[in-house]
Amino acid sequence: MHFKMKYQEIKRLARKFRSNMTKEEKILWEELRNRKFKGLKFLRQHPIIYETIIDEFFFFVADFYCSQYKLIVELDGNVHQYRKEKDENRDLILKEKGIKVIRILNNELENIEKVKSKIKAGIPSLCSQRGLP
Repeated sequence: MHFKMKYQEIKRLARKFRSNMTKEEKILWEELRNRKFKGLKFLRQHPIIYETIIDEFFFFVADFYCSQYKLIVELDGNVHQYRKEKDENRDLILKEKGIKVIRILNNELENIEKVKSKIKAGIPSLCSQRGLP
């Protein structure tokens, strides 16, 4: 999602999103939380500010974010079929900020090992730097 708000409102909104995660977000969060995935720290429902004008911030809320690798993992449900252009625009803005986005369809969660492989493949330096499988 894309928003323009004051910083305190952003924090409130992110808290609200964290307390109202979808079933699919909960499934993936169980795999990513507490550094379970390759020892990486992921944040959930994390605001990414991409522009500031005076005291208002333009931002997106990432489903999951790893700051170490500037990586966002987005879960896409059926609604994303109708917002492809918005998603592409968002991904372009994030790419310009040096942030990579990996999109995972909700139904891909049926094979969680494949999803984890897809995330790992999104950070090739992870394997070469740490020698991880």
